[in-house]
Amino acid sequence: MFKTLSGRFLVLTIVFVMLAEVLIFVPSIARFRLDYLNARVERAQLASLALLADDMLSPELEAELLQTADVYNVVLIRDESRQLVLSSELPQPVSQTFDLRDPPAFALIRDTFNRVITPDFEIIRVIGLPSQGAGQLIEVTLDTAKLREAMLNYGLRILWLSAVISIITAALLFFAVRSLIVKPIKRVAQSMSDYARAPQDIRRIMTPSSGIREIHLAETALAQMQGDLSASLRQKQRLAMLGEAVAKVSHDLRNILSTVQLLSDRMEDSNDPMVQRMAPRLMRSVSRAVSLTETTLAFGRVQDPVPHLERVALKTIVDDVLSQEALALSDADR
Repeated sequence: MFKTLSGRFLVLTIVFVMLAEVLIFVPSIARFRLDYLNARVERAQLASLALLADDMLSPELEAELLQTADVYNVVLIRDESRQLVLSSELPQPVSQTFDLRDPPAFALIRDTFNRVITPDFEIIRVIGLPSQGAGQLIEVTLDTAKLREAMLNYGLRILWLSAVISIITAALLFFAVRSLIVKPIKRVAQSMSDYARAPQDIRRIMTPSSGIREIHLAETALAQMQGDLSASLRQKQRLAMLGEAVAKVSHDLRNILSTVQLLSDRMEDSNDPMVQRMAPRLMRSVSRAVSLTETTLAFGRVQDPVPHLERVALKTIVDDVLSQEALALSDADR
């Protein structure tokens, strides 16, 4: 499966979608941590409003407010005065302080990963701005156990969602690629295979039908090549048949010329001056005809003659031409 085009598209889709989800996951979980801490600051501010409305709170009510806000202490700075609004005993000293008033993105991502890879229980201090201008500053202390658990749960949900999206996207792309690309390519390959088994059959020439421009161009080029090859094969077959016919004609012609050559040999023994003068030229003409016939037969047997150079007496050729022209003129005068 992974050696096929659709299978590789499936794997690449899953890999790229997961990579995109990882790139989204990093700032997403950092944003989740920031929202979580800001929510605790807002809860702490709401809890402190009860004390501001009534200076005296019972220890039970104060503990309930802190538990509801999910913090240990709340410090509110108003009118340049620092006030410990709500407090409880800390399990251990504060280990880190985080300022949420204007945090840089890199610091948020760094602190998020540090919290994910640090399973130790710690107490942290968070500094934020009170909402609705209720003060200059608000500080809360809380533990990191619930924060880390919430971050891990959020991360797992994101990963599961990413896996589902990857599978669905990959499946849709798998079937789309299989329908739009793989099937037309298989059709081209099948046409090539069918045509190779019987290239003389013009019914096996491919008919371009794909709606995708690139594949349609490939189909058109294949159909053109198949058509040209079929035409070449038909022409070759006709030439072979023509060669056989010419060979038969040349064979019969060579027999006739052999008879003429025998007659011309007898003409050399004639006492007629005209015959003696014409006999050599007739012999040369018959010899050329015999040579041409033998060359034609060799071509019909697909045997190319070996080329060779030889000296030719031009005077004999010129005399032969002049004699033939003189004979033609004398025949015309008659």
